[in-house]
Amino acid sequence: MTQRPLGAQISHMLKDRGVDVIFGIPGVHNQELYRGIEEAGITHVLARHEQGAGFMADGYARATGKPGVAYVITGPGLCNIMTPMGQAYSDSVPMLVISSCLDETAGARGQLHQMLDQRAAADTVCEWSEEARTAEAAYILIDRALTEMATGRPRPRHIQIPISVLEALAPPPGPCPVLSSERKGAPNFAVTEAILSAKRPLFILGGGARDCATSAREALTALGAASFETQTGRGISGPYALNYGSYLARPEAQAVVEQADVVVLVGTELSESDLLREDAGIRGRLIQVDIDPGGFLPECEWPVLSSASDFFAHLLAALDGHVPTNGWDAEKVRAAKTRWRAQVDAETPNVLPVADTLRQCLPERTVVYSDMTQFAYVALESWPLDRPGEWHHPTGFGTLGYSLPAAIGGATARPDLPTCCIIGDYGIQYTIAELGAAVELGLSLPILLWDNGKLGAIEDSMTGAQIAPNAVIARNPDFGAVARAYGAHAARPSSLEELAQVVAQAFKADRPTLIHMTPGLH
Repeated sequence: MTQRPLGAQISHMLKDRGVDVIFGIPGVHNQELYRGIEEAGITHVLARHEQGAGFMADGYARATGKPGVAYVITGPGLCNIMTPMGQAYSDSVPMLVISSCLDETAGARGQLHQMLDQRAAADTVCEWSEEARTAEAAYILIDRALTEMATGRPRPRHIQIPISVLEALAPPPGPCPVLSSERKGAPNFAVTEAILSAKRPLFILGGGARDCATSAREALTALGAASFETQTGRGISGPYALNYGSYLARPEAQAVVEQADVVVLVGTELSESDLLREDAGIRGRLIQVDIDPGGFLPECEWPVLSSASDFFAHLLAALDGHVPTNGWDAEKVRAAKTRWRAQVDAETPNVLPVADTLRQCLPERTVVYSDMTQFAYVALESWPLDRPGEWHHPTGFGTLGYSLPAAIGGATARPDLPTCCIIGDYGIQYTIAELGAAVELGLSLPILLWDNGKLGAIEDSMTGAQIAPNAVIARNPDFGAVARAYGAHAARPSSLEELAQVVAQAFKADRPTLIHMTPGLH
């Protein structure tokens, strides 16, 4: 048994558990965690801010399905990463944050990085936050976090370890536990019969069903069911003829849902951020499939505690020989999507032509990370995906500045596959310093900056609420000059044709390229 300081042992343990990248910033209080990183063979990505480190871990997790891991310091380091933790909690993203903490706070005041209750602060934005006061406790908590994220709802966890405990010699951890990700839960006969006997079955597919697109489409086809996709579930139904797409928040979509005699929610809680209204329009019998028993809606008649993949496997077995219903009309579905797309274009002019150009020029298997920006709001409804998991957005918590560091994390996870970032002129200023990390990593990352010179969506909201728009315009820097100062490439295309050329070049570049887009592109 090789004794090492606990900080070094933790890196070796994480490597043994499959962690190959850690995001973070070293500091005097967490430097012991860095003692074993290189020796363990783990890559460390140096962020410019702990918020960036957290979003990188989030982006890495969404790209791989594995937990994104971040090391941060006591006090301000943990506070800075709490926004990404909140985003990961909202969107069910697996993230493990390991921080240092002070040895004693009750009997001491005025210490460096001291907080009243650091552990409790983190507990407000993650599944749980615990303190390990011994090496054994640290090992138990790490394995508990990784096991829970692999077998249950994959939300962030935080473990803090006193500085003296990190510094002390510790034996190595025990063997890696054998994990099982199976979540059995066959729908009972009544549930299956209700779905098979429905005249107009409707499925609403969320992010929890992303891993079973093939079986979901087979079930929809066999049933003749219609479908909607939440923003996190985009691409699950894909080109299926009765897929209404991600237009669920359109007012007219409520009337469509009202026509269904059975509504099946799979991998979604159908939250406020999915609907943007109070009434989902569910008038038929409601079946909800989820791995989280706390996520079932009060009006759910049949809650099914199961993974989406197990649910569809059981449903497909029951559908053998089933004659699909003809309660839905593919032509009406197509007409509705055409009408809703026109509404989006009328509400936010000048965005769709740019989005359409980008959609045509992105390489196969490109994964997009978008930010809270007007461009993304349009694209999330009107940019169809043929496959799930190719667009990531800070849906629930809704944090600005997400997409640049998240795209860096995603590109780190997929070094041989294309990744791009879409961000607004305001949001990029939250995390623009992470350009330095992208340059250091040599990422061929197009950063598509939508610059309408204002907080455009907020201005529209204020106008709609009959509030005179104020505080929605800020003086922007010369974004191209800022990008070049960090060592990145920069371009400002003057036409849609030039935009396509610049994007193609950016995917082949030796470093990131900031592409400055404005509503005047045509």
